[in-house]
Amino acid sequence: MTDPQTLRNWDNEHVWHPFAPMSAFRTEEVPIIERADGFDLIDAEGRRYLDGISSLWCNVHGHGVPKIDAAVKEQIDRMSHSTLLGLSNTPSIELAKRLVDLAPASLSKVFYSDSGSTAVEAALKIAYQYHRQKSNPEPQRDLFVCLSDAYHGDTVGSVSVGGMPLFHGIYRNMLFETLRIPAPVALHHPPELSKEAYLAWCFQEAEDVINEHADRIAGVVMEPLVQGAAGIWVHPPGYLKHLRNLTEKHGIPLIADEVAVGFGRTGTMFACEQEDVFPDLLCVAKGLSGGYLPLAATLATDEIYDAFLGEPSEGRTFFHGHTFTGNPLGCAAALANLQLFEESNLLKRIAENTERLKSRLGVLADHPHVAEVRQKGIMVGIELVANRPMLTPFPKELRMGHQVTVAARERGVIVRPLGDVIVLMPAPAMPVELIDRLVDVTIEAIDTAISQVQLSQTEGA
Repeated sequence: MTDPQTLRNWDNEHVWHPFAPMSAFRTEEVPIIERADGFDLIDAEGRRYLDGISSLWCNVHGHGVPKIDAAVKEQIDRMSHSTLLGLSNTPSIELAKRLVDLAPASLSKVFYSDSGSTAVEAALKIAYQYHRQKSNPEPQRDLFVCLSDAYHGDTVGSVSVGGMPLFHGIYRNMLFETLRIPAPVALHHPPELSKEAYLAWCFQEAEDVINEHADRIAGVVMEPLVQGAAGIWVHPPGYLKHLRNLTEKHGIPLIADEVAVGFGRTGTMFACEQEDVFPDLLCVAKGLSGGYLPLAATLATDEIYDAFLGEPSEGRTFFHGHTFTGNPLGCAAALANLQLFEESNLLKRIAENTERLKSRLGVLADHPHVAEVRQKGIMVGIELVANRPMLTPFPKELRMGHQVTVAARERGVIVRPLGDVIVLMPAPAMPVELIDRLVDVTIEAIDTAISQVQLSQTEGA
């Protein structure tokens, strides 16, 4: 086995890490994870870390889950991969049936891909083609509506309906035109409006934009209830239903990106359930396989699917696919994952963890450097500020969010920042005592990082 120092040298020399400023990353001695046990990650030097972000929001039952391990091993003995292009395979069929049974009732067809980005990319192309092939074609529908600071992935289509300048600003000239509506979140509302007035304006602006451009809109894309990568922005009750009503009025497909919010993270299996919304297209990934393997799916209604039917010579086919579409190993893991949801009554555990997080994080309500604690289900964002009354941010060069993650890591817990928003995303099945540890260390890390910065500023004055 390669020794830890050699691994670090090779890592610094050859691996380009995602979303990482590499000049800084290579100096930080980040853990090199070698194995996992339950809800812990273990690095090459044997140090253990509580996985407080569920391996980037995808792990569900912990690591090394016997039932999922056995399902994948059993499938390996049968077949690791066979294409869905011109063939089918047993696990992908069984999983499609299971997903349709679980998903909102309007969704009956499953198109597989391999990540959240590709699930959204497929949905965009399906919606666009649908309007050109439905019984009453509307080829003028060429615009997608998306929310400010949206994040739907990193392929060109998903970036086009994203809205995070830090991530995507440099690619502006590569992207297609979209219509943007304001995210209904009011912490940083305009000074001339109250929070309530600003939220009312967000609702009205969505209505005005959709009504004005209704005949050109090909689809509305949104993360239901929570915008994850924006900083765990929690929408007010009724906003999802508001957009569903507007899209139904104008015959516009609603594309629900549940890549991050699906599979229990907001408290229900799918976030759309909480407002009785039935989307036309539903994108899932991350928790689909229990966090084991890259697997995604785009679910569609019969109405949309039927627009792609016809004689082969008519060219109505959806010419889109991926080499590992419907990969049997991923599908086998997903089937075991969904069975465990039911057997362990996981939604009840999620409800308990939701309340525990809310209770334990209550101590931050008056913290001088916490602007807001945002929570929906087990999704938590803690926004840090230099001055709470004025909502003054910390200088970017301090990388305060990053400093908190380093302090947490030194205490054996992995969390991750979105700028200066500290994200907690425990695995849904995490025991309550580990929830307590996650919160304890996070609060301690926040205080430590801020104190260290303040001390350095005092010494440098």
